Amino acid sequence: MSEHMALEQLRGQVTEGDIDTVLVCLVDMQGRLMGKRFHAEAFLEMAEGETHCCNYLLATDLVMSTPEGFASTSWESGYGDYVMKPDLTTIRPVPWLEGTAMVLCDILDHHTHEPVPHAPRQMLKKQIARATEMGLTPIMATELEFFLFNGTHDEIAKNGFKLEPISNYNEDYNIFQTTKEEHVMRPIRNHLRKMGIPIEGSKGEAEAGQEELNVKYAEALDTADHHTLAKHGVKEIAHIHGHAASFLPKWSKDRVGSASHVHQSLWKDGSNAFFDPERPLAKSELMDQYMAGLIKYASDYTYFMAPYINSYKRFAKGSFAPTQVVWSVDNRTAAFRLCGDGTKAVRVECRIPGADMNPYLAQAAMLAAGLKGIEEGLSLGEAFAGDAYSDDDKKHIPRTLRDARETLNTSAMLREAMGEDVIDHYARAAEWEIEEFDRVVTDYEIARGFERA
Repeated sequence: MSEHMALEQLRGQVTEGDIDTVLVCLVDMQGRLMGKRFHAEAFLEMAEGETHCCNYLLATDLVMSTPEGFASTSWESGYGDYVMKPDLTTIRPVPWLEGTAMVLCDILDHHTHEPVPHAPRQMLKKQIARATEMGLTPIMATELEFFLFNGTHDEIAKNGFKLEPISNYNEDYNIFQTTKEEHVMRPIRNHLRKMGIPIEGSKGEAEAGQEELNVKYAEALDTADHHTLAKHGVKEIAHIHGHAASFLPKWSKDRVGSASHVHQSLWKDGSNAFFDPERPLAKSELMDQYMAGLIKYASDYTYFMAPYINSYKRFAKGSFAPTQVVWSVDNRTAAFRLCGDGTKAVRVECRIPGADMNPYLAQAAMLAAGLKGIEEGLSLGEAFAGDAYSDDDKKHIPRTLRDARETLNTSAMLREAMGEDVIDHYARAAEWEIEEFDRVVTDYEIARGFERA
C-alpha cells in the first residue's frame, strides 16, 4: 500500500514530470470534496501557505443553493472568503487520474486565521482533543455501502432516473455475481489502496446491485479522511467504467437501504481501553460508560448520522437498519451492536448511520455523546436479546428529519460539546432541507390523487 506523500516527494515527482495537477480540497457539510485544481508547480509555490474559497461552501445544500438564515455567511455579509490551509500530511496520489495528486485542507477564518468551528474536519478535531485530554485515543472504522447502476450519473439523469442496478438479484456474499462486477470493484480496491487508504476488501451486499467496501480501522481523523476519499473515489472510478455509484440511503421502497456502520473504541497507552478480561464479555467499565452515553444521547445526534429527508426511509423493520435505540451482543437488529466480545478487539458498532452521512460529523457527534457518558459515569443497562424490531416498548430512533432536527436543536449536550453557533448552523441546515421538501409536489402524490382525490 502506498503511503502519504511528503511534500519533498511531491516536489520530486513534479520535477520528473510524473505529477502536473494537484487537487486542493476541503470537505463540505455534506461530506463532499470541494476545491480547486492547481498546476502542480503553482501548488508547490503556495503549499506551505494558503489559498482561498468562498465561505458559502460551508452553508449550502446538496444542490449548492445559498439558503438564508445562516449566521456565518449571507448575502448581507457579501459572501466573503475562507482560508484553505493545506494539511501537508494528507498529500497523496490519485491513481485513477493521470498525473494527479491531492491534499486536504483545514478551513480558517479569513480575518482571524482561527479554525472555522462548523467545518466538519474541525468539529471532529475538537472532540478528538477532548478525548486526548482524558488520555484516550479514539479508534474508528466505517463501512461503505452503495449501489452500482448501469449507465453513468449523467446518462441516468437524461433518462429521467430510470434506475437499473448492475445485477438482478440479492448478491450478499455471492462470489459469482461479484465476479461479474470486478471490472468496477477491482480497480476501486486497487486504486484506493495505492492512494494510501487501507482497503481490506469488498463484498456483495443484501440487495441487487449493492456493494460494501471495508476499510481498516484507524485513528478517528484518519478514518474520516479515508471514508471521504473512498466515497469520492468510488464515484469517480465507477463513472470511468460506465456506471453510477449511489450512496442514497433508500432509492426504492421495495429495496433495502444503504448504511455506513461505524465501529468505535477508545485506546490508552497503545491498548484497547474497552477491553477488560476480568469483566463480563471482556468489556471494561469505561466501555460501559461510553456506550451508555451513546444510547442516552442517540436522539440528540441522529441528525448527524441521517441528515436528509430520504435518510429516514431506511429505518424499517426487517431491513437490517435499526429502529430501536438498544444495544445487544452480535445482534444486527439493534442500533448498537457489541462486536468482538470476549476478545481484545471488543468494540461497539453503531448501525444508525446511513450511506449519506458525513463521517466527520457522525464521528464527532458519537464521540461527544460517548465522552459525556464517561464524564457522567453512566451505567449501561442490560443487553437486549431477540428481535429488536418486535419490541415497541423501547426508545425509537427519530422517525423523520423534522424530529431529528428538533432533538438536535434542543440538545444541551451537543451545544456544550460543539458550541451554540455550530448547533444553530446545522439546525438551520436541517430546517432548510425540510422547507425544500415541503415545497415539492411528488410523483407519489400525483399518482395517488390525480384521479381519485
